[in-house]
Amino acid sequence: MALQEQISKARDVVPRTLTFLQEVWAELKKVHWPSRKETYAATAVVLIVVSIVAIFLGGVDFALSQIMQVILR
Repeated sequence: MALQEQISKARDVVPRTLTFLQEVWAELKKVHWPSRKETYAATAVVLIVVSIVAIFLGGVDFALSQIMQVILR
């Protein structure tokens, strides 16, 4: 019986895969893809925020290391 079930499942794979890929394609058609201008704007925002956070964390790290050096002397 187990062999029959495996054969049945194996035959079922190709149609299920095709159905899945058709559904994926249908969903991708519904997606709102950003324009080039929107992509550039979003990228600029990310780079600016990352830079601000990096500068802030660098400043905190520097301040804490200076404080630790004063404490440990």
